[in-house]
Amino acid sequence: MVKTAGPDLKRYMDKRLGLKLNGNRKVSGVLRGFDQFMNVTLDETVEEVSATESNRIGMVGSVIRGNSIVQFECLERI
Repeated sequence: MVKTAGPDLKRYMDKRLGLKLNGNRKVSGVLRGFDQFMNVTLDETVEEVSATESNRIGMVGSVIRGNSIVQFECLERI
């Protein structure tokens, strides 16, 4: 059996990330955890509804499934 390496997101831990999800949705939050499937756990999560409107999703532990993530970017300096 071949083992594959998971995503290398360690350097982004405790940094604010912007995620673009399928369905043209955007969320941002502080990365608290991830797994080999690129499922991520974010704190202080905010969904960007439009350019002027955003919704706070949760302060602690929003889980985003890896297969719905299209793109991510670090919003803080590493």
